[in-house]
Amino acid sequence: MQQIDVIYTEYPTFGSRKMKAQLYRWYKEKVSRKLIRKLMQLMGLEALYQRPNTSKPYPEHAIFPYLLRHIPATHSNHIWGTDITYIKINGTWAYLVALLDWYSRYVVSWQLSDSMTSDFCIENLERGLLVAQPDYHNSDQGSQFTAKEYLQTLQHYPNIKISMDGRGRCMDNIFTERLWRTVKYEEVYLKEYSSFHDAEQSLTHFFTNYNTDRPHQSLNNNVPADVYFEKIRLS
Repeated sequence: MQQIDVIYTEYPTFGSRKMKAQLYRWYKEKVSRKLIRKLMQLMGLEALYQRPNTSKPYPEHAIFPYLLRHIPATHSNHIWGTDITYIKINGTWAYLVALLDWYSRYVVSWQLSDSMTSDFCIENLERGLLVAQPDYHNSDQGSQFTAKEYLQTLQHYPNIKISMDGRGRCMDNIFTERLWRTVKYEEVYLKEYSSFHDAEQSLTHFFTNYNTDRPHQSLNNNVPADVYFEKIRLS
């Protein structure tokens, strides 16, 4: 799973066929496409390309349309995106969720969990909403973000518009995908976390530096915190 995660981070458009070839090319691992599809499904990984929507929403979960096509983020707290990724800890897997401000690339809040229930996503959302409230909240259609309790937390703020990615569309949440790429290559793949606590401490250091000390080319080489708190205004 670690090897699949590394390849997917580099090539998020790869399905089982290309993943099989790349596993052998990089790691000399011979794995069947059936097993690859099963592991990718367990990890919540899906090749990112536009295709017909053949998946049905979870019956009792509401699905909202994608609202952000042709709407660029123009100020802090205009658009927040959220997503979940996997983090390997001493041979097991934990789950990392983050809320990202699309305009400034500032990570408003993040949380690590040892289970995939919606609770840790709700807690992360509640902590983010103590900082500010966005005009738009965007997520995928995963069960954590379509859960009744998660949506009720958002709907407590009537000015927040809820947007969800179209299934199989790689551009709908591209800023969060780029965040995960940075987290994986500049933190996770460089570390061997010995425990959940070790991972939390290391990620705390990483996200603090990411927000306050890591310049972004897309921000004219400013850091996210300066843009988010409007010490710098992007032209």
